[in-house]
Amino acid sequence: MRYVIFGESHGPAIGVVLEGVPAGLELDLERVSAEMARRAPGGSPLSTARKEADVPEILSGLFEGRTTGTPLCAVIANTDTRSRDYAKLKDLPRPGHGDYAGYVRYQGCNDYRGGGHFSGRLTAPLVFAGAVAKQLLEQKGVQVAARISNVAGNPDPTPEQYEQAVLEARSQLDSVGGCIRCAVTGLPAGLGAPDYGENVEGIFSQYLFAVPAVKAVGFGDGVGFASLRGSQANDSFYMDGDTVKTRTNHSGGVNGGITNGMPVIFRAAIKPTPSIARAQRTVDVAKRENAVLEIAGRHDPCIVPRAVVVMESILAIALCELEMDDAAQRALTE
Repeated sequence: MRYVIFGESHGPAIGVVLEGVPAGLELDLERVSAEMARRAPGGSPLSTARKEADVPEILSGLFEGRTTGTPLCAVIANTDTRSRDYAKLKDLPRPGHGDYAGYVRYQGCNDYRGGGHFSGRLTAPLVFAGAVAKQLLEQKGVQVAARISNVAGNPDPTPEQYEQAVLEARSQLDSVGGCIRCAVTGLPAGLGAPDYGENVEGIFSQYLFAVPAVKAVGFGDGVGFASLRGSQANDSFYMDGDTVKTRTNHSGGVNGGITNGMPVIFRAAIKPTPSIARAQRTVDVAKRENAVLEIAGRHDPCIVPRAVVVMESILAIALCELEMDDAAQRALTE
């Protein structure tokens, strides 16, 4: 299953086209709506004040409640935009954001309002796509889940700790980042390959880094492997009936780019929101001189809680590609 995201943060709508969705899936639209609500803005005093219903309108690929097998297209209207807050970003790119890189890449033709196509707003169509992918995976007994594992340096924060860290950053006109722990259960051993393009960790990482706020991904113990000995890092095998399992899961369910039958575990690091209210040094791309930027508008002081469902969604989409690639490879060898 492949996807294409389209639209801009302050355009009339954003959306997604999914190709490769099998025919006959009875799509549970209530569950899709519940997933969309987990990411939607305006639901918490600690998030952006922008309010969007985020109700996807399905234009194609669904008939009488079932997928048709043709491209599935959904659009989500943008209704609560205040483009005037972003007027100065035409010439003053935000540090840490995609403004300058996009300006250069697209020769100044990019839509800078609200970040345009680089905005976190574009994760809403990803959640729709992920909601479809989750329902496909569940038919095969595969489940994906994620949770917050760190906010502002606090491991496994309680709601009070999270709120305190975010409110403190907001009071100082700043933002905070964090980490999200993701898990996949129900995958058999043997999916993937050691090679580029079919490697499990490579496929997941390629999808994860398509989410703009993700800056690091670590499978199993991740960077913690650097301080372990082999005797500590190795996951010893044992027989559980007729099934091979490991006593620990330091490798996160992947060996040699291939699933080993244990849960696939990884952590994704989410950077602090680049759009902060305090003054920042930048450049004026029109005048070609140094400048100072003070950002207006409505922004999340921490996007980690809203990013949990995004991580689940992009992971589900990646899993669909992994299973399709594996099925194709098996068909060639049979």
